[in-house]
Amino acid sequence: MPKYFEFKVAGYYLYFTSHCVVEAMHAHASDERLTESGSAKFFVKSDGDTVIRQKGSLNDRDLRRIQRFIKDHYEIMYAKWCLFSREGYYEGD
Repeated sequence: MPKYFEFKVAGYYLYFTSHCVVEAMHAHASDERLTESGSAKFFVKSDGDTVIRQKGSLNDRDLRRIQRFIKDHYEIMYAKWCLFSREGYYEGD
């Protein structure tokens, strides 16, 4: 399960799974268990904005902190995503 970074953001790891690479770029935010149960899911647009598709057990404050972090680091995250997937940024709403 690839992590975008080895450190936590707002108390959560940002990662994706081998099952995820068929979708547009996104990040799950989860605690040390790295399970999708209770995790949030952020689809990433080409400008770094995100669409939250799953809130999980995260509170609104942590969701906003993670969104800001992704906005500031999405290009680095996309480079990692491209090592595993040919899917691009999220193009939806």
